[in-house]
Parts: sequence; structure tokens; C-alpha cells
Amino acid sequence: MWARDLYRPSFRCQTEVIDNTLNPDFVRKFILDYFFEERQNLRFDLRLEKPLTNEDGSYTICHKTEVVKNTLDPVWQAFKIPVRALCNGDYDRSIKVEVYDWDRDGGHDFIGEFSTSYREMSRSQSQFHVYEVTLLSCLVDTELSFLDYIRGGTQINFTVAIDFTASNGNPSQPTSLHYMSPYQLNDYAMALRAVGEIIQDYDSDKMFPALGFGAKLPPDGRVSHEFALNGNPQNPYCTGIEGVMEAYYQSLKSVRLYGPTHFSPVINHVARYASAVTDGSQYFILLIISDGVITDMAQTKESIVNASSLPMSIIIVGVGPAEFDEMIELDGDEERISSQGRYAERDIVQFVPFRDYIDRRGNHILSMARLAKEVLAEIPDQFLSYMRTRGIKPGPLPPPYTPCPPPAINPLLTRRVSRI
Repeated sequence: MWARDLYRPSFRCQTEVIDNTLNPDFVRKFILDYFFEERQNLRFDLRLEKPLTNEDGSYTICHKTEVVKNTLDPVWQAFKIPVRALCNGDYDRSIKVEVYDWDRDGGHDFIGEFSTSYREMSRSQSQFHVYEVTLLSCLVDTELSFLDYIRGGTQINFTVAIDFTASNGNPSQPTSLHYMSPYQLNDYAMALRAVGEIIQDYDSDKMFPALGFGAKLPPDGRVSHEFALNGNPQNPYCTGIEGVMEAYYQSLKSVRLYGPTHFSPVINHVARYASAVTDGSQYFILLIISDGVITDMAQTKESIVNASSLPMSIIIVGVGPAEFDEMIELDGDEERISSQGRYAERDIVQFVPFRDYIDRRGNHILSMARLAKEVLAEIPDQFLSYMRTRGIKPGPLPPPYTPCPPPAINPLLTRRVSRI
């Protein structure tokens, strides 16, 4: 198996070989680093290059205790070891424990050994005879991961909010941040595609609400800070990231850029949906793309503090050359934000200025990959912090896939066909 991404070199893992079977059941497991914020490509190769042999029954050292000196009745400190390191996930695999008498010169004297298994030790009542070794306690602790919840059915709901204020410049001019060049994506489109193409793989129906703010809408020129990009406020959902991109481009042709820059309406929009589903079955991610100063800072802080107790995260991408002091303040990495004396329950905001991740050689694919990697890196921890504080466990895993057996052949029908 080979794995490759933009930042890390390719690496190769191989299973053990199994002899004389067309249906091998491989034991060796591969532990791969999982990165929510990146697209990770895997390639599986199956080869027959030499005679297959079984495991040779040898042991591999998985842990060494500390040395307990000056006693004939040692008690070793408790230690923590992953199950995969202890027995590779095979609960009945033999685990051998060897006991030595330590010598300063390294010539340690062998006292004895015994064998057990993970399953036997987990009963916490095992006693082994090497003179006498007693297992005092064995605690099995399950460390839940982001993927455990995704596999258990938690849905990720992705919403986009795009800044249509006049500070972005006239979209018909090449100097505008919203300029639609026939040759390349503008910064808004690149940020939207970079983040959306990663997140969309975690949303089963791939229907994404897309909102805009800071524009005058037809036909009466009403200023809105929470309008549907597809023009349908009752159903702002777009089909896939391509649908969101199309709605964004169509909005640029129909609305008039205006202002000011209000964040709180779109945050409250997503928070209303998140407040209705707090059982862990859904988690909401709001992507805000904006170019400048936030003009409703107090209301935005209040909205974030309120949303911090909900299954929700907020990603803010700043585009263009402006200073982003307000947006940096909303990112709670260094200091948890507060509103009217109330502090956010947890950090749910990640802010990134897009200009810091643009490839200087003009490689837009690399620019988007760098941006997505940075803005999505905190999402799994924010997600887990909500689930842990609420005591929410992942749902049950779906049953393993079993292919349907081929339909039975009717011998009578076969004979009839053969006579035609």
C-alpha cells in the first residue's frame, strides 16, 4: 500500500504473506496518520512474487518496565500501551512476559517467563507463576476519534457565507476581489473551493446552504446581511460545491455590492439550525469569506459566545490586502472571547488570511491545498470537545458489507434453453 499527499513523501507498507489460499485474512494492521484537512490518496497493490509463508511465531518487544531495585518483592508502576502495539488487535494472540534480575554490568539474570493474552488480562483476575506475578489491575480505555463519530453516522453540515460589500471593488473590474477572470479563480472562489472540496466528502447529501451579506438585492435595492445566493430564501441549498460556485457567480451578476460588513446574521442563521440538533447526530461548519473590517463586532462576539455551546465551528478566511485585526481577535487560540461578561464555552473560530498561503509561483492548486490544511486543522478537536463535554458517544457502526450471492441457476431452464 502506498500513500501520498502534497506535503509528505510517499511511503510503503506491506502485509505479512499467507500461504496457499485465494482468500487471505491478513493480520497485520497499518496505522496511518489521518488528516481531516487534507485529501489523502491511497494505492493498494497486490503482488505474487515469491512463495508465501506464515508468521514464524517469533516475538517482538512491545514494552520494557522500569527497573525495581533492592527488593525481592517488586511492584512495577502502571503503564499505558495501545492495544495495537500490544497484540496488533488480536485479543487472543500470545503475549509473553519475561522477568530478569537486573545487574549493573548488563548481564541480567533470567528469572522466568509466562504467557497470557489481552483477553485474559482484561478480566483483571490473572495470576501467573514465575515464583508469583500478580496482575494488580488492567483498565481498558477507549479513546474516541473524529472518525469514530463519522463512521457512527454523525453528519457534517457545511454552510458558506460570502462578503458582498462594496470594499471588494466593482466585480466588472480586474482590481476587484470578486472579478470573474476567464483564466483563473478569484480569491473568494479559491477559498470556497479549497475548503468545500474537503468538507463535502463528509456530507452524505452534498446539499450546501450558500449565503451572502452586505449587498442590495433586486428588485427594490433592499440591503441584506443574510440572503440566499441561489435567490431562494426558503431553500438556499446548492448541489455540491459546483452548485455553490454557480450560485456565487450568478449573485455577482444580480446584486449590488454595498455594506456594511455584518457577521452576526449569518452566524445566527447557522446557530438556529445547530441548536435544534444537539444529540451528536449532526455538526455544523460555517465558512465566512470576507475582505475587511467587521462593523458589528459586539454582536458578532455575542453570537460566537452563544454558538460555542452548540455543535458548531466557524472558519473565517480573510481575502485581500486589508488588516484583519477584528478577525484575529475572534480566533480564540490565545484568549477565549467574551461578550457582556460571558466567556465562550470553547474555541470554535479559526481565522486565516488567505494571502499568507498563496504560492508565489502562481500555483493555485498548491495555494488552495495550503489554505485548506490550515483552516481545517482545528475542526476535529473542536468537534471532539463538544462531544466529550456533552458525554456523547459515537453511534453504532454500520454492518459490514456482504456481497449478495449470485442468483441460483434453474437446471430445468438450462435444459430447455439447450434444446432451442
